[in-house]
Amino acid sequence: MRLPPLLPATLIRRYKRFMADVMLADGSVVTVHCPNSGSMKGCAVPGSPVFLSRSPNPVRKYPLGWELVLADGFWAGINTGLPNRLVRESIEDGTVAELQGYAGIRPEVPYGEHSRIDLLLEGTAGRCFVEVKNVTLVENGRALFPDAVTTRGQKHLLELIRVVREGDRGVIFFTVQRGDGNSVSPADAIDPEYGRLLRLALENGVEALAYRALVTPEEIRLMERLPVIV
Repeated sequence: MRLPPLLPATLIRRYKRFMADVMLADGSVVTVHCPNSGSMKGCAVPGSPVFLSRSPNPVRKYPLGWELVLADGFWAGINTGLPNRLVRESIEDGTVAELQGYAGIRPEVPYGEHSRIDLLLEGTAGRCFVEVKNVTLVENGRALFPDAVTTRGQKHLLELIRVVREGDRGVIFFTVQRGDGNSVSPADAIDPEYGRLLRLALENGVEALAYRALVTPEEIRLMERLPVIV
């Protein structure tokens, strides 16, 4: 995925979940939109170099949006709106070998109890429900999810268990948007219930896939599969 031209800046603070103050290269301070509702642990350190995108929407209250941050020497993609597109592109270009053989992909399809699946793959082999998660927390080389308690994420795991029991394929897909993650594990110290449900889901036939992305100010693309260690 090629990124639009980005503006360099320095993070001053992130607050109210969806807002951040940054200093631009000319020294001016502006408020930008933060497209990430998580805690962003390890990715919201004041003074960190960041990159911003500019919205083409002329009436948007905050025209600049936070896209990347330099965390522990690696660019991390914090925009949670991108992983679905990244995964879809990587299925279509053959990068994700485990999800080949389907004739069509549909995004945001209603299923379960008032839920929407990120990607629904369909073909002669049946249906595959893919729930995509963005991972930016890395500790000692291990990427951890989630970075905050997520009742929504817990619900998604239960929905995937139901999908598999009904005869379809269910996949939880962890997109690691930084280069220093070498494996993926549940963040049990942050959300032990998510870790419990992830293990339960795997025991019941849900598949866990994880891929690390190459993240630069010019592009983000999935590169290689990582082990999921539970």
